[in-house]
Amino acid sequence: MLTRLVEEIELLERHVQILRLVVEKEPIGIIKLSEASGMPQHKIRYSLRVLEHKGMISPSPRGAVATEETEKFLKNLSKQIEIAIKKIQTIR
Repeated sequence: MLTRLVEEIELLERHVQILRLVVEKEPIGIIKLSEASGMPQHKIRYSLRVLEHKGMISPSPRGAVATEETEKFLKNLSKQIEIAIKKIQTIR
């Protein structure tokens, strides 16, 4: 039951890592993201698709770029993680 939760957390961690790299190095493509993160290109491609679908990044001819939503998301990330931690702690 908790295996799925751990997998989702790991996926979120990957998406956030990719998002932060996009912010830091934009515009950036799949190959450079793979080199910078050490992740395989197919995982980068999937994360970019998810982030684009969520409005966090936009494609450009030179690679992925951050959007206005990116700043909002990253600004609220710590608060959202704290809320999730509190909810998990109530299960104990």
